[in-house]
Amino acid sequence: MKIIALALVATVIVAVALVLGPKSARADLLKEGDMAPPFATQMVFGQQVSPVSLADFHGKKVILYFYPKDFTSGCTKEACAFRDGYARYQSAGLVVLGCSVDSAESHKGFIQKYNLPFPLLLDPDKKIAKEYGAANGIPILGLDRRITYVIGEDGKILKVYPNVDPSTHATQILSDIGTTPAPAPAAAGSAPSTPATN
Repeated sequence: MKIIALALVATVIVAVALVLGPKSARADLLKEGDMAPPFATQMVFGQQVSPVSLADFHGKKVILYFYPKDFTSGCTKEACAFRDGYARYQSAGLVVLGCSVDSAESHKGFIQKYNLPFPLLLDPDKKIAKEYGAANGIPILGLDRRITYVIGEDGKILKVYPNVDPSTHATQILSDIGTTPAPAPAAAGSAPSTPATN
């Protein structure tokens, strides 16, 4: 009888934590126009682990997406959608960075299994996630929220996606930011080309 009572109490505590925890434990999201908080960590790219910082991407648009956990259903859909649109991101000069609390070994396996062509950041102490309001999306499990930021060339937040549909999110970003690369500057002294006339 005592075991059943303890199990019921534990269930109630977990339910309350799930309902109340996310609201109280979550930091505020950044807003469009805010400066993106700088970070320095390690990234897994392919099977290599190397140091990385936000400053490394100055002058480029960066898509920084936070996700709860490698290999889970929604996170796999989201990563594969970024993978499938990656050529378009590259042609538009966009950098894609994923971030979760997973280990380097987990990231390596996730990248290898799904052939991900972009780096995944290591954030074991949730320092980056806290700065970006992504920490404790699932407090009882210690996992990040699913949030994406687009950071401009000048380091300011261009776009915030607090409600992400993993299967359509990557396409939505391409649509919102545009995927047409900037035209190459005309060579000095050359006249602009004109269409031929008959």
